[in-house]
Amino acid sequence: MPEKIQHCLKIIVSGRVQGVYFRAFTQKQALKHAITGYAKNLPDGNVEIVACGSESALQQLIAWCHKGPLLAKVSAVEVLPCPDCSSFSDFSIR
Repeated sequence: MPEKIQHCLKIIVSGRVQGVYFRAFTQKQALKHAITGYAKNLPDGNVEIVACGSESALQQLIAWCHKGPLLAKVSAVEVLPCPDCSSFSDFSIR
């Protein structure tokens, strides 16, 4: 039986994650797992991801965030609860 409950998380990824296509690869992963939300660069050099989807899809995205694309060097991944994000219809790069 497919999982229908939507969960929403804020994920902060630290390390060398800007200028290495992290947001674009995150978008590809999100689309692959039917996750909505966004990814954006933060002024402190981190990447913020707001992701809404099934629990299993989000766990797969979190696992991917620990590695990132080939040129990234992830040093930390912080996962926080996020308020309802039912307003997202796709996954965008901001």
